[in-house]
Amino acid sequence: MEEASFLLTEIPGGFISHRPHTITGGHHHRYAPYSVVLHQPHLQQTAASPTIYTIPSHHFSHRAHPHLPHPGHHAAHHHHNLHGTIHSTNRPKSPNTPPPQPVEEEGTHIGHLYPEILAMIFAKLNVKDRGRAAQVCTVWRDAAYAKSCWRGVEASLHLRRPSPTLFGSLVKRGIKRVQVLSVRRALKDIVTGVPNLESLNLSGCYNITDMAIGHAFAADFPNLKVLNLSLCKQVTDSSLGRITQHLKNIEVLELGGCSNITNTGLLLISWGLKKLRRLNLRSCWHISDHGIGHLAGLSKETADGTPALEYLGLQDCQRLSDEALRHIAQGLTSLRSINLSFCVSVTDSGLKHLARMSRLEELNLRACDNISDIGMAYLTEGCNSISTLDVSFCDKVADQAMVHISQGLFQLRSLSLSACQITDEGLSRIAKSLHDLETLNIGQCSRITDRGLEIVAAELINLRAIDLYGCTRLTPNALQKINQLPRLSKVNLGLWHVR
Repeated sequence: MEEASFLLTEIPGGFISHRPHTITGGHHHRYAPYSVVLHQPHLQQTAASPTIYTIPSHHFSHRAHPHLPHPGHHAAHHHHNLHGTIHSTNRPKSPNTPPPQPVEEEGTHIGHLYPEILAMIFAKLNVKDRGRAAQVCTVWRDAAYAKSCWRGVEASLHLRRPSPTLFGSLVKRGIKRVQVLSVRRALKDIVTGVPNLESLNLSGCYNITDMAIGHAFAADFPNLKVLNLSLCKQVTDSSLGRITQHLKNIEVLELGGCSNITNTGLLLISWGLKKLRRLNLRSCWHISDHGIGHLAGLSKETADGTPALEYLGLQDCQRLSDEALRHIAQGLTSLRSINLSFCVSVTDSGLKHLARMSRLEELNLRACDNISDIGMAYLTEGCNSISTLDVSFCDKVADQAMVHISQGLFQLRSLSLSACQITDEGLSRIAKSLHDLETLNIGQCSRITDRGLEIVAAELINLRAIDLYGCTRLTPNALQKINQLPRLSKVNLGLWHVR
């Protein structure tokens, strides 16, 4: 096995015991890795029945096919029943024959299970335990290699030295998701060695270059749907050109921290990745409003852009302005979630555009310094489907915003207001209107007192999690009341969760 190649525990080929004996009788067979036991209660010995004994192991048949007669069998063996036992007879015993041992009453042993059932059991184990189970015997090893045991598992690999068996082992188990932890050899080896690869995670592989991407994806890979290049800081628009040419079925593309990606890269994406559903451009600092226009299909070069896009991550893309939001609202109408956190140039006016997006369910405006109560008023004029809203650290958001939210965003399940300038009055507006709220984050809202929290405890009976970190004016009395909420499972009072 390649050094540290499998964090999921590779199943070794050696150190495996021999296959259990095959016991035959009539037209049935079963596996018996240990001494045979009578495991059907209705066949247990009674006072009127002859004594039943265990057959010594040298009587077991080792034939390849259970239905072919053994040369040593003769008519006297008609006494064998279907369960590997024999009735006592009056035949003379050889002086060297050891006395038979009575069968102990036991249930069915795990060794009697068919490989298909073993595979179902192994699939319930964690990944490391599956590898350990495979070392018991060859029957268990074969069962553990069943593809059903590895469905959904992501192999974590260090691509250091060549290993002729590594990729074959992945293919045999049907593993289609791979995370590469470090690369010291050609990336091409993994994409050619696992031809049915569906997910490739290269996040944090700092030495991945455009040349490595070009060599790896020199041909079409129609099965690959998820590609994560987060923090691959040497990747540029050139890599995106190769990706959009040969990975046309990509649905998820993670480019967070790829700070050399520019608007040209987004133009290439809009040309080639028509099935893209999720795109993360976090901290791609060269991206501007014009690049978002490419994705939205608003220029002659881009045709219809990326119409299937459902998630767009633009966190910390500080060159984006309200114009980018206009492009998004106009062309990316399938969007359900957008992250604009730390986009400091986005203002209240930009939220006018987002209010037209009827399918939008999740909106993150965390630390957007220019968002205020007015922006919340614009947003609540539309966007009736929003279930998750984060305006934490927007210090211009105050009680009036709570009025707008309570009167327009009735689908909210999660609301984050950390460090906002809200008081008990604004909090009570939320608590009395949004009864389906499940998560409420009001950490560092230093103007909240016991009065506001008591209203939350009385009204938000469906609350499951609340963040109160830094709410310095709260007393134990209010905390005691909030802890009485029937569904509450998480209360954050500091750097750890209570309850």
